[in-house]
Amino acid sequence: MKSNRKQICVIGLGQFGNEMALELSKHCEVLALDSSEERVNAVADYVQRAMIIDARDFGTLCSLVTSDFDEAVVSLGESVEASILCTLHLRKIGVKVIRAKASSEDHATILRSVGATETIFPERETARRIAAQIVNPNLLDFIPLAEDFEVMDVAPPAAFHGHTLQELRIRERFDVFAIAVKELVPERFVFLPGPDFVIKPSDILVLIGREKSLGRLREEAEEEL
Repeated sequence: MKSNRKQICVIGLGQFGNEMALELSKHCEVLALDSSEERVNAVADYVQRAMIIDARDFGTLCSLVTSDFDEAVVSLGESVEASILCTLHLRKIGVKVIRAKASSEDHATILRSVGATETIFPERETARRIAAQIVNPNLLDFIPLAEDFEVMDVAPPAAFHGHTLQELRIRERFDVFAIAVKELVPERFVFLPGPDFVIKPSDILVLIGREKSLGRLREEAEEEL
């Protein structure tokens, strides 16, 4: 009987690929591939399957990866040639979604042209997250979206405590929308909280809006209501 869990192939087990394989294996069926025996052995006990292969070899790759795989992650950014060939092979095999790590904009352009559905710049994305948290200490996490929109987890400032969302008028004042609240005490997730929801010091606001609007909320939030 086929598992309902996603089948994911992670190719390249450097630092990024290793972490990706370990995290995905908690929720998906993961096939981890690398040309290094040491790297394969490091994840073998934690993923569903781990094999030593040269991803540049189409015959070897297609003997292990089929079009039945839901996605593939190509983490061969340190080897431009290998990542391009591997992405091309995966497209020929018929893998539906191919996420490929890129080392430069030119590399990303080539990867997309040969079949990558998404290119990844881990260092850039990590830097954006850390920079955002440095600029805004209340910011716990964020997810960048298209057209300058972002989803952020924000610890509400003291001025918000004890007030309802209606009283705070977040959407009117800051042009952002509270899509959820993560209550820590007691632990509960409230999706689309109503206008009468009262903000507590232990709550985390999940907000969506443009980057400038979210920044304005940070700047003005501590002002008296």
